[in-house]
Amino acid sequence: MFGPIKNRNGEQLDLAYCSGAERSRVLVILGHGVTANKDRSWALALAKGLDELGFATLRFSFSGNGRSQGDFKQSTILKEVNDLKAILNAVSGFQKVVFVGHSMAGAVGVLCASADPRIDVLVSLAGMVHVQDFAQRKFGSLTPDNDLMWDKPECPLSSIFMNEMSELKSVVDKGSEIKQPWLLVHGSGDSVVPLQDSIDIHSRAHLKASLKTMDGADHLFSGEHEAKMVTIVSDWLVEKVAVS
Repeated sequence: MFGPIKNRNGEQLDLAYCSGAERSRVLVILGHGVTANKDRSWALALAKGLDELGFATLRFSFSGNGRSQGDFKQSTILKEVNDLKAILNAVSGFQKVVFVGHSMAGAVGVLCASADPRIDVLVSLAGMVHVQDFAQRKFGSLTPDNDLMWDKPECPLSSIFMNEMSELKSVVDKGSEIKQPWLLVHGSGDSVVPLQDSIDIHSRAHLKASLKTMDGADHLFSGEHEAKMVTIVSDWLVEKVAVS
């Protein structure tokens, strides 16, 4: 249905597409969090569950992450918004498009969906909202352009990233601008992005937004929580979106 996809910088994005049963007219795009890629366990599990229900799915790695082209040092929320827009520009022929964003991609989804009607339905998984707070809590003691995010050699902490997080501060006020059906799923045991982030933005959201709290689930919906998350998202999408 579409070939290689490049962002506006000409960087090719690593994709995994499944057409769904009988070539679904609903496409679910899955975006990952900071320092991750399209092959995280939660994304594989959710794509599999959605495929079994007949949804088309597209997992992708943001530029500079995984096998996508680009420099990780340039990987910021606003650049990832443009990566998502490149995906939206490239896909065609679908009656509805759903974006599922995990962690930092939750902020990406909020910024994009609040301004781009091509996203018909939004799902935020452990979505990051107070982005400056996140950057300071997790990386504030490190030296940008010298240290690594979570000691990952492939993920250097850049001043570009830290400066943008400081400038954005939070996407909480964008919650009121999202008119699409919106599901927020967050674990009470999340130590990376606090549940309060989702509570705060949900309080600003339209009546079409629904917050599901998963008792004890961590940031990645590890262990038994993974299957439960897939069920929550799948059941909600079946209710909100007709597959055929």
